[in-house]
Amino acid sequence: MTQKMSALALFVAVSLSGCAASHTASTPAPAAKTTVTAPENTAVIKRDLADGLYEMVLNQKGDALYVASSEGFKDVQGGVIYKLDPATLKTLGRSHTDLKNFAMTISPDGQTVYVTNSLDGGISAISTADGKIKKRLMFTERNKEGFPFGAREILLHDGLLYVGGVGDPAVIWVVDADSLKLKKTIKNAGQWVTGLLWSAQTDRLYAANGGGEILVINPHSNKIEKRWKPLGDKPALLLNMAEDPATGRLFVTDNSKAKTTLVLNIRTGETIKQLDVGDSLAVKFNAKRNELYITQRESGKLLSLDATTYAVKQSWDLPPNPNSLLLSADGQTLYVTVKQAFNKDHSTNGPDSVVRIALH
Repeated sequence: MTQKMSALALFVAVSLSGCAASHTASTPAPAAKTTVTAPENTAVIKRDLADGLYEMVLNQKGDALYVASSEGFKDVQGGVIYKLDPATLKTLGRSHTDLKNFAMTISPDGQTVYVTNSLDGGISAISTADGKIKKRLMFTERNKEGFPFGAREILLHDGLLYVGGVGDPAVIWVVDADSLKLKKTIKNAGQWVTGLLWSAQTDRLYAANGGGEILVINPHSNKIEKRWKPLGDKPALLLNMAEDPATGRLFVTDNSKAKTTLVLNIRTGETIKQLDVGDSLAVKFNAKRNELYITQRESGKLLSLDATTYAVKQSWDLPPNPNSLLLSADGQTLYVTVKQAFNKDHSTNGPDSVVRIALH
């Protein structure tokens, strides 16, 4: 593993998760070496797929699930974008990339998947027709050791890509999604920008960071208008966010010392409730079922909560480390990436998995 990768791999491995669609690599795939298993609960399908799985996206037709993979961190160059059948999780195609892939989003027309290349500090636009890289942008920011800021989460809104930069102080890059040209750099974004969310209700961009802050950003001026610190001076590494538009609630996870999920007023930042469910990583709100889903990396569980009472409705054991979440457009299917623990030499003892859960 290179020194550059060593500087960021631990952070990426521990905390990259949660958000997240398109028609990418469609080349015929050789017979899969991994297996698809349906446990006793037939609503759950698990597929052991590959090393280094992170975020997922569904295309608009709902007939292809794309999974970003960094592949291995030990003696492995590049990554893969996997195309899976959303119903069976069988491989439909794959695109091999020269850089490692982490977060994902998709263009409205479904022709392009955008991925972050966190360890190299860039983003790539990948054609969904042939799986080839159409464009790439490498950011110029460097930390004190001379390594690139990690490009973590990526969000597409109104023809622009917002990319969180893991630096101290961090930045948010604003990129034209068509040309992949940098339009603006939002500076002084705190320590490590970790999560991004855009709200149609407030017409504002929200950014979580490792200093325990939520930044409220005007996407028209790209100015930080407010800085909320819901846990005050307590140590917090806020990660991922979800919104309930009907009630104006913003859900924010912390997987560091606080190990909680915060429920905030999305307009004022006021804390409505602190959910003491334990370590919280990815979070999704399901308006169709009025449910909240939270992955717990340390305990190896996925929780389903009643979004009104916050009572735990269901718990799934997904060891060892459930990571990113993706919810289908109809709110009836949930996808989870499950990661293996890292050994001291940055290898793992087996492939990461994708899990499909039919919600009932």
